[in-house]
Amino acid sequence: MFKSLMWKLVAIGVLALLLLIPLAMVDGLVGERQNYRRQAIASIADGVAGSQTLAGPVWVLPYKRRYLERTEQGGELREVWRDEQVRLLPDKLAVGGKLSTQTRQRGIYRTQVYRADLTVGGSFVLPARAGLPADADVRWGQPYLSVGIADVRGIKQSPRTSWGAQTAAFEPGARLKPLGDGIHAPLPAYDGQAASVPFSFELALEGMDGFGLIPLGRDSEVGLRSDWQHPSFDGRFLPDRRQVDAKGFVAGWRTSWFSTNLNELFGRCQAGECDGFRAAALGVRLIEPVDVYLQTDRAVKYGFLFVFLTFCAFFLTEVLKRVAIHPVQYGLVGLSLAVFFLLLLSFAEQWAFAPAYALAAGACVLQNGIYAGHALGGHWRGLGFAALLAALYGLLYLLLRSEDHALLLGSLLLFGVLTAVMMLTRKLDWYAVARPQAEERA
Repeated sequence: MFKSLMWKLVAIGVLALLLLIPLAMVDGLVGERQNYRRQAIASIADGVAGSQTLAGPVWVLPYKRRYLERTEQGGELREVWRDEQVRLLPDKLAVGGKLSTQTRQRGIYRTQVYRADLTVGGSFVLPARAGLPADADVRWGQPYLSVGIADVRGIKQSPRTSWGAQTAAFEPGARLKPLGDGIHAPLPAYDGQAASVPFSFELALEGMDGFGLIPLGRDSEVGLRSDWQHPSFDGRFLPDRRQVDAKGFVAGWRTSWFSTNLNELFGRCQAGECDGFRAAALGVRLIEPVDVYLQTDRAVKYGFLFVFLTFCAFFLTEVLKRVAIHPVQYGLVGLSLAVFFLLLLSFAEQWAFAPAYALAAGACVLQNGIYAGHALGGHWRGLGFAALLAALYGLLYLLLRSEDHALLLGSLLLFGVLTAVMMLTRKLDWYAVARPQAEERA
């Protein structure tokens, strides 16, 4: 009795599983196009500068110190002068700046770069004799101010620093291993006296993707503002205050050695353990508001659900209206749904995701509405199927936009579909549906 119905369900199930193949191919294409985009952005970064991280400044004092050592042969005392350094972190550090963005394009792929106009200031507390013992016999070298910059290609203007009442020009190279690449400025000779010296300098820095800062001051204050409307604050410390609106964002941080432990981490980095020091950064990433590849990939993940719900609608129409729908017709409608995701990907690369989604969904609804009008034996039925498909596309869009509530919305959707099927078929005599038509005519 149930053979014909069961074979129809088996055929529909096999078709649904086979449609996973084109969906998987589209998903693979999304990953491939995403790799092309990464390569295009990397080629842009080759000609500009990458993500920037500013570290410092650090006051560095090279000196020679005299030691008396006994020789291995004879045990006689001899005089040895060794090169050493004193490295001091700022007592106060204040960094303020503006990140101005502009779009760069390579083919159809776009990304944003920024120019950071920074003002760095604060003060150093220099101890008497640089903190060395009073009986130490030393010869002071030329002190300098060291600043670490992740990608020095982003420096577009030659900066100068004020040190007390004097000024000095920066030169290439940080000359301090923990800071990596960067710049340094020769400072006035150190006289061994205790002093509190203010400093300040301006830095114009270009970069892309993100900007970070390692707040080395005993007390540090950082303020950033930008015209970018979609910041992602990251790093070990989130801003104490932030404001994001249609004009951009404003953010501020306050840290101290009590919260960052950077004084100790800097000392460990001088000994070679720099992972903790380099991770103790704060900053912001200028993210894209909608990653079309991520959104399309998420949409493809719901592809099988789309096929399943569409086949359910077809099957219910076939059962309730006694319309014979061939498995080939199921397959053609399923392929149309798979092509939707390909259209979505290709349109989204050219335009924004929302209009691309609307255009791809509208084309597929129109195509399937016209086809279903003939397959279901009436234009009104085709119109009803098109309305149902449009509603499904609308629900999928809500799932994509509501990432935090996707599970909730998806669960409610499945529950609602199951409820609708149960209500529509609650009075249906499944034995009569499965009975051959010849038996009904007898």
